[in-house]
This record gives sequence, C-alpha cells and structure tokens, in this order.
Amino acid sequence: MRYFVYLEFDGGAYNGWQIQPHSPSIQQCLEESLFLFLRKEVSVTGAGRTDAGVHAAGMVAHFDLDEPQDCTWMKKKLNGILPDDIAVHRIVPVSPDAHARFDALSRTYKYYVSLDKTAFNRNYSWFIPNKPDFRQMNRAAKLLLSTVDFTSFSKLHTNTKTNDCDVTDAHWRRLGDGRWVFTITADRFLRNMVRAIVGTLMEVGRHRISVEEFHTVILKRDRCCAGDSAPAQGLFLHRVEYPDSIFLNND
Repeated sequence: MRYFVYLEFDGGAYNGWQIQPHSPSIQQCLEESLFLFLRKEVSVTGAGRTDAGVHAAGMVAHFDLDEPQDCTWMKKKLNGILPDDIAVHRIVPVSPDAHARFDALSRTYKYYVSLDKTAFNRNYSWFIPNKPDFRQMNRAAKLLLSTVDFTSFSKLHTNTKTNDCDVTDAHWRRLGDGRWVFTITADRFLRNMVRAIVGTLMEVGRHRISVEEFHTVILKRDRCCAGDSAPAQGLFLHRVEYPDSIFLNND
C-alpha cells in the first residue's frame, strides 16, 4: 500500500531533505521515525530535494507498507516521535504507482525578505536594510514566464538531463508588515534555481543591472553571469500539486 505524507519543517538544523552520510536530514529523520513504530525499514521518497537551511510548509513524500494502516493513527504516531521542527499535516492512500516526485503537476516556492530588522523572523526571511525597486523586480520576473532554459540559474555540474522548466507564476508581493514575498510556480525546479533567481532579481532591485540586462543573463545560459544565490533561510517549499486521479477514496 502506498501513502503520501504531507509535512512541514524548519530546515535550519538539517542538511537538506536528502540523506547525507554524516549530517542530519529530513528524509533520514522521517524514515527513522517510521521505523520506531512500524518496526520495519521504510524508504521515503520526496517530491524533490531542499537545500540545507531551506524550509517547507508543504513538502510531500511517499512510502510503501505491506499492509494497509490507519492514516490518522500513523499521523499521530509520527507527530509524537518526530522532533518539534518537523510536523506531519496528513497521510493519504494513493494508487500503487503514484510517485511524489514524478507525478507532481507543479511546485510553488515562496521567498521572504524583510525590510525591518527582526529578532523573531531572522531565521525565516532575508533582511534587506535598503528597500529595493520591487516594481523593476516584478518587470524582470515576468520574463521568467516566457523562459524555457534556466541554465543561468542552475547549480553547476548536476546530473539533470535538461534545464528546461515551465514557470507559470513569478511575482513579488508586499505583505504589509515590512516583509515582501516572491512566489514562483513551475512544473519543476533545478538545484538552487529559486535562490539564484531571487539573488539576481535583487541585482535588478538595487539598480545594479537593468531589466534588459536580466534578460541577457537568461539568454546567456551561464550561471556565472547571474547574481549570487539568496540566503537559504528565506526560502520555503510552499505547495506541491498532483492530479486527483492518483488519490484513493479516503472517506
């Protein structure tokens, strides 16, 4: 029986999602917690990788069990074992061939910046002391909707077969509490892509490059031409969408 687990986590204490040899990861923590109450090894596959220090409000993963289990019971058990910085929202049965990564229709990330210094949100936003030009940043962000090849915003030397992505939304919005949020939705994301985009958009906002020059960065397909990556703590995996057809009746 295959299940999807929806969870959130504070990534500050972890070296990303994927299991690492000598560093704590979200995947490792989840698998160890499943083992504690199921008494068997359970492999968990995530919708994607998050880098060290990146957070999630809507990560999805799947795992298989030999026999059906009550989803409410599993959620309660997991939340009782998992550390305070990881929480399970729900567990649902899915079709046997459903895949948390490959069946995802879209993923949405949010990146938060704060214009005011804060003692409490410092681990969940990027403090920018001087307000950038968000109007120009939104003009540049619109160019992402017509971009296909995102090599300029991809981590170098990855094993991906293609750097093509279909971005359907990319915009900055003011939250009203001294914070702004960048929302981006696409069918897939490359490693470090969102942070590289945010860092380069910030160059536009600081008037270090123009919107036209941002477009040139895209066309050059060269990571060295883009800006530095934004810090990890402002980035959240917000939501992963799937087709309704993969979900079983869970009434």
